[in-house]
Amino acid sequence: MKNRQRQPGAKAGGGDTRRPIRKDAPAAKARAGTPEKAVKVSAPVEQRPLIVRSGERPAERVPVILESSGAGDFHLIDSGNGLKLEQYGPYRIVRPEAQALWRPSLPAHAWEKADAVFTGDTDEDGMGRWRFPKEALGETWPLSLLGVDFLGRFTSFRHVGVFPEQIVHWEWMKSRIEETRGERERPVKVLNLFGYTGVASLVAAAAGAEVTHVDASKKAIGWARENQALSGLERAPIRWICEDAMKFVLREERRGNRYDIILTDPPKFGRGPNGEVWQLFDHLPLMLDVCRELLDRQAIGLVLTAYSIRASFYSIHELMRETMRGASGVVESGELVIRETGLDRKSPGRALSTSLFSRWVPE
Repeated sequence: MKNRQRQPGAKAGGGDTRRPIRKDAPAAKARAGTPEKAVKVSAPVEQRPLIVRSGERPAERVPVILESSGAGDFHLIDSGNGLKLEQYGPYRIVRPEAQALWRPSLPAHAWEKADAVFTGDTDEDGMGRWRFPKEALGETWPLSLLGVDFLGRFTSFRHVGVFPEQIVHWEWMKSRIEETRGERERPVKVLNLFGYTGVASLVAAAAGAEVTHVDASKKAIGWARENQALSGLERAPIRWICEDAMKFVLREERRGNRYDIILTDPPKFGRGPNGEVWQLFDHLPLMLDVCRELLDRQAIGLVLTAYSIRASFYSIHELMRETMRGASGVVESGELVIRETGLDRKSPGRALSTSLFSRWVPE
């Protein structure tokens, strides 16, 4: 799957700017007879045992392929030869894409008209720089998706401030919030973990939800606040929390707080603001276990997206079903893909796989 390890100051909704945690690590000791040196160590992380759950596992729907052909200012024009050609608002952009194993459909001159080309390390977490064939472009530019305005940004980690494959989850969330509005005396409460630059949080808030947005990067939170102002949602009920995601959810569990929708979009690896280390395979079971406890009795859904892991979607599918044991409903899992739509946005082409997902809904 696509490697999307987010880096500081890199992107919307997760370069990873989002950084969780790990098991306790002993502090390094100064060697005898040598001056004591400052040593950066991983911060101890609070843990708790996984809850032993009883009851039947939820029903399942597999495999599920959630496909997007773009939305708002984004669409995938073409892909091939390890690259993808995308449209983000006024700009045509070329970025590396390891899974584009085929040849491009469009002729070379269509690719040569790109406004920005990412060059450098071809690994998703590798640094590089942008080349602007036509003219120098500013660092940021305005974009819009699902009625929300935000800033695109050319980052050194190739990301541009949004992960458009998430559109399918955001559309689902938006419709469920709008459907539920009026059925309850209180607004829908959304928790967005590893929220990056806040596009998902703004979509939820614009639909009428109360949102708690958590990300470990101050830069990402600052970018998200810029997006909030750009969208005219300054008065929307959004809490911006700059903290390690695991620490936050464990504290929310102790406080007894509950949410109707939880989005968790963790990186494969990340660091928290105080040196906490996140390793997806080590920490995801506990993260989901705590999220289960944070779901309200009238919960609408729990969504997990996983990038750049050497695993089948079945691994997170079975984990989600175990986590939601006794909760009824259904767990649907599979892949998120983006469909090429050509220069005219009306010519369906190949589907580009981007990530794994698993989603529990109380059906």
